[in-house]
Amino acid sequence: MQSVISVQLPQNSYDVTIAPDSLSKLGDYLQALKLGQKVLLVSNPTIFRHLGERAIASLENAGFDVAYCILPAGERYKTLATLQKIYDAALEHRIERSSTFVALGGGVIGDMTGFAAATWLRGVNVVQVPTSLLAMVDAAIGGKTGVNHPQGKNLIGAFHQPRLVLLDPLVLKTLPPREFRAGIAEVIKYGVIWDADLFAHLEQAPRLDRLTALDETLVHEILVRSSQAKAHVVSKDEKEAGLRAILNYGHTIGHAIESLTGYRLVNHGEAVAIGMVAAGQIAVALNLWDGESCDRQNALIQKAGLPTQVPPQAMTEDILIALHSDKKVEAGQVRFVLPTQIGAATVTDEVPANTILSVLSQMYAA
Repeated sequence: MQSVISVQLPQNSYDVTIAPDSLSKLGDYLQALKLGQKVLLVSNPTIFRHLGERAIASLENAGFDVAYCILPAGERYKTLATLQKIYDAALEHRIERSSTFVALGGGVIGDMTGFAAATWLRGVNVVQVPTSLLAMVDAAIGGKTGVNHPQGKNLIGAFHQPRLVLLDPLVLKTLPPREFRAGIAEVIKYGVIWDADLFAHLEQAPRLDRLTALDETLVHEILVRSSQAKAHVVSKDEKEAGLRAILNYGHTIGHAIESLTGYRLVNHGEAVAIGMVAAGQIAVALNLWDGESCDRQNALIQKAGLPTQVPPQAMTEDILIALHSDKKVEAGQVRFVLPTQIGAATVTDEVPANTILSVLSQMYAA
C-alpha cells in the first residue's frame, strides 16, 4: 500500500511518499533525486538506536558517503546552542552545497535539521524522514524550520522546503503511546479545519489513544488525508501569507502553554489539544460555531486520551502576555484560527481579551 502526494510549488515542488518499510529503501529514494554523494543524518539517541543503523545501511548501499549527528531529545533542546552541533558536524564532514541533510526523528529533529540545511552554506538539500505521527502529519511537510527562543516557540526560523518527505508507517510501532496521542491531536485538527470526512472516520474509530487500537487501513488513511490537507494548503500559500494560517488551529494558546510550562509538562500535541478546546469555545462564544460541533470535537480529543484542561502552572494572565509574543501577532493583534463548521475555519484578530479570559478561566481543574 503506497501513496504519493505532490506538494506543488512555484519552485522546489516535492513528493510526500507513504509506504510501509520505505525506510529500508531510503538510499534508493535519494539516488532517484540525483543528490550529491555526501549525507549528514541527524537524529536523537532513542530514534537512532531503533532506526539509525537501517537508515545508514540503506544510504551506504546506494553509494552515499554518510556521517551522522546525534542531538539530545526534547523540545527544550530546540535551541541555537543545539543547532551548533549540526553545524560542527557539517564542518567536520565537509558537507558541500550539493550535499543533503537527512532528518530522522520527530518534529524537533525535523525543525532543527531543516533550519540547519536552510542556513548551512546558504542552503543545502534536506530530506525529512519523520518517525513520529505528529511529524508525519504536520511538521515534516511544508518547509517550516526553526528553533525556539526563551520567550517563545519557533521565533527563529526560515522556510526551506525538503526535497522529499518519506513516511514509513511501520516505524510508528516504536513510538511511545503518549507520543502517538500527541500526533492524533494534529490529525483531529485537520478534521476540524479542513476534512469533515476524516473527522467522521475518527468518530467511527472505536479507540484513538494507541496505535495498536487502529487498523492499518485507518492509519494509512490518516497519513494520506492529513498529508493531502497539508500539501493542498501549502501549495496555495507556501509562506503563510493567508490560507496557511488555518493550520495553526489550536496552536495560538497551545504554544503559550508549552512556553509557560518550559516544554516539559505537556508535549506539543497535548498543548494543541488544549488550544483546540479553548479555540472551539471561543468560536462558540463569538457565535461562529455551534455548541454541538464543539462538543463533538472535544469528545474526539477525549477519546484520544488528550488533555482538555489548562495546567495550573500556566496562569491565565501569563497566557495573555505570552500570546502577544507569538510569531503570529500582526500589528499588535493576536490572530486566532476559529472553526465555523466541521471541516472549515476562519482566521481573525478580533477576539476580545475578555472572551479569552472567560474561556480560559473555565478550563482549569476545579
